[in-house]
Amino acid sequence: MNEKKRILILTADAGFGHRSAALAIQAALEEQVGSECELHLVNPLEDKRTPFFLRDSQSDYDLIVKQAPELYRLGYDASDKPIPSAIADTALVVLLYEVMRDLVTTYKPDAIVSTYPLYQSALEAVFTMDRVFIPLYTVVTDLSTVHRIWFHKAATACLVPNPVVRNLAIASRLKPEKVIETGIPVSPRLVQETRTKEEIRRELGWGAERLTILAVGSKRVDRLLETVNVFNHSGFPIQLAVAAGNDAALYENLKAIEWHIPAYLYEYVSNMPLLMHAADAIICKAGGLIVTESLACGLPILLVDVLPGQETGNAEMIVQGGAGDLCMQPLEALETLSHWMTNDQALLKTRAENSRRMGKPYAARDVASIVWQGALAGPQDRRKQRISGRTSLEEILKHYHPPLIERLADIRTRIDRG
Repeated sequence: MNEKKRILILTADAGFGHRSAALAIQAALEEQVGSECELHLVNPLEDKRTPFFLRDSQSDYDLIVKQAPELYRLGYDASDKPIPSAIADTALVVLLYEVMRDLVTTYKPDAIVSTYPLYQSALEAVFTMDRVFIPLYTVVTDLSTVHRIWFHKAATACLVPNPVVRNLAIASRLKPEKVIETGIPVSPRLVQETRTKEEIRRELGWGAERLTILAVGSKRVDRLLETVNVFNHSGFPIQLAVAAGNDAALYENLKAIEWHIPAYLYEYVSNMPLLMHAADAIICKAGGLIVTESLACGLPILLVDVLPGQETGNAEMIVQGGAGDLCMQPLEALETLSHWMTNDQALLKTRAENSRRMGKPYAARDVASIVWQGALAGPQDRRKQRISGRTSLEEILKHYHPPLIERLADIRTRIDRG
């Protein structure tokens, strides 16, 4: 009996999208080759040896992007340049090398797939030190405005969502043959539903015939409450389903509204794909995950919040592609709803058609197939080859940034001492 192939899936919890994509890939691999592979999904940032500022960057993500968006945008843009990006790569090798080395040693993967961009430099150093090169696949989880740190030469292939990001990757000097357009992986459950919207609504206890708008909120989303309240007073024959994203304060405020239209309120849902299939349109922020899932379901998108930096491109792509509208004020959203509803909902139908055209619901399966082929090929043993005469991690790093390495080593020593 052949030994199972081992696949290591790396992710992070800075926002919802990275882990969601990782889970989608895991589900697709289980669906396609589950009996032939051993899957391990790991967040390296949770390791206690990971410096505190990288660990805390996950829990502080919401605070930074909502309370200091200009600072977040400034840092994002400033680091998305060749020299700062190269310095960041080197720093990440120093800070994450031990964690990555132990992951590779522990799981002995035949292939690695990462839905977070910060691990590639350290993995490259591990491969170089061990002289065993493991197939590495990077899955980009941003739709348009993509930081160059995603595009690393160590990856066997960089799997991107669309032609825009493919061009960015090639412009960042990745070889064209290493850049594969797959889409962003979304849950396989999104393509497993075959019932009509009316049938699903009856199961959910919603009205079967009314035009249904799903609103998705969380602590990261501004203006959702005001927008749904304006729709509540619009006079249009619609119904709303509102998921508060585990935001207890938002949920309580939603319950306090005097509703004039049917409204179905949820503090938290675990069946978002089902709700999306039951809806005719969606209100949300411009996050890569929610936008990707909405496109995969062919939903017209009404964007009410955009994170400066990485989400700006997402919003531009949706608007320019005709799949939705950006409404930063409640009255703008009401005006958009009015346009959607006129002429027998002609514009709404056009938005839905464009959304279906842009969506890639089978991305997880495509990514899983590529990763599986890499696992079948397995690691390349190069221990008999000499690598430029450099035999230690320190020497490898000094070759690229000699003054910087001494400074980083000193910083790491101070971190380790607390």
